[in-house]
Amino acid sequence: MLALLDYGSGNLRSVEKALHKVGADVQIGQDSSVLKHARGAVLPGVGAFDDCISAMRKQELFEGVLRFIESGRPFLGICVGYQALFESSEEFNSCAAGLGLFKGKVVRFGAQPGLKIPQIGWNQIEVAQPACPLYRDIPSGSYVYFVHSFFPKPVDASIVATRTEYGESFASSIWRENVFATQFHPEKSQIVGLKLLRNFVELCL
Repeated sequence: MLALLDYGSGNLRSVEKALHKVGADVQIGQDSSVLKHARGAVLPGVGAFDDCISAMRKQELFEGVLRFIESGRPFLGICVGYQALFESSEEFNSCAAGLGLFKGKVVRFGAQPGLKIPQIGWNQIEVAQPACPLYRDIPSGSYVYFVHSFFPKPVDASIVATRTEYGESFASSIWRENVFATQFHPEKSQIVGLKLLRNFVELCL
């Protein structure tokens, strides 16, 4: 069973549908009890960083996620679920502390002439870690779907799994041991996204 964590995220059903499509047995949970027997976990998200962290604390998912990751089981964060893994965010004068699993801050794209913020639409990923199991049979240059104004800046460059250019080069996904996270939305990225999710589900078997 794969746990899909629900803290009020707007894209929960589309993630659930995509995971079902690649063969996952999915159980949606609003507290840490769903993680007890899960073989893997997915934390999706849209919206604000502080709202995500606040909801996770209220639902006892904050500590639950940290314990789950410590257990060594595969974990995937998507969009705000990716950003939540870091220490803090600049979004809306955020004052919430993130999970702090990785050192770094979530920052906004810098204003540039002709650069539309948020980034909404298709963009390419450059695979920085070919050994990352999430990108098995997914080549550099593949297109994925983004909707975001903010992105994490990891202190440790070795965790960056892919980079994307949008006014600047940013870490569009990360990987360390059993933890994977993407700024883009695999559930909206059609064939490439489904392949990525299938690769993750296979890690959970």
